Amino acid sequence: MGQKISGGIKSVDGRGESGGSPSYRPSAQRRQHPELRGPDFAKPPRLDLLLDMPCAGLETQLRHAWNPEDRSLNIFIKDDDKLTFHRHPVAQSTDCIRGRVGYTRGLHVWRIHWPSRQRGTHAVVGVATSEAALHSVGYTALVGSDCESWGWDLGRNRLYHDSKNRSHSSLPSYPCFLEPEESFTLPDSLLVILDMDEGTLSFMADGQYLGVAFRGLKGKKLYPVVSAVWGHCEIAMKYINGLDPEPLPLMDLCRRAARLALGRERLQEIESLPLPQSLKSYLQYQ
Repeated sequence: MGQKISGGIKSVDGRGESGGSPSYRPSAQRRQHPELRGPDFAKPPRLDLLLDMPCAGLETQLRHAWNPEDRSLNIFIKDDDKLTFHRHPVAQSTDCIRGRVGYTRGLHVWRIHWPSRQRGTHAVVGVATSEAALHSVGYTALVGSDCESWGWDLGRNRLYHDSKNRSHSSLPSYPCFLEPEESFTLPDSLLVILDMDEGTLSFMADGQYLGVAFRGLKGKKLYPVVSAVWGHCEIAMKYINGLDPEPLPLMDLCRRAARLALGRERLQEIESLPLPQSLKSYLQYQ
């Protein structure tokens, strides 16, 4: 579980916003790459709408938290923080835990906080069915190793699905704008975006949408999952929010349009607008 992955990008907050320093962005040359203009790289409008909403309350977060009954025995949920688990320092062991809720429909976003210094040699984030293994002897990228899970290796920048039956060279790099042999250093936090209506899994880091990692997930029931090897690592999962597949009410769409017109930096000025108080409250999700 040796190497440490160094941090280098400002970490994101609960809704994927930057903490102050400039976000990581592809270079101008990369932005001209055809892959970056394709549908897999375009940030979905529904995701923008979800991230503009207030974060879910603590009760909802706990309902979507790590499942203490669905874990490797080398992992336990912290008593003083039910959103965080701790891994015992067991040598030659890879350990996983699933979330409480499996998703079959809708758009769902959750934040994983995993300090870079605690990731070690095999740190994988993704989703899994209820059949995916949660423990393996030795150090390995367990999430994505079989056909029951899909994962992103945060250190190697590779995507895994049924990887034990594939050659390493056939495993795609992620994010897709990476050049061959180029590294991409993640902040301590990232957003996982599961769209069961489109059947896609995507990620965001430092406010940057990194594109679709996996497709073909429709019709499954998928749970948040991570696999870890670092002794005493602590990984938190915070459910941000979800959207049902039904069309949004016109009032919600109008609120989103008004907030976009104001711009994020001027949202705090809503109270000073010459509008009825009920409308100002609605624009602020109150």
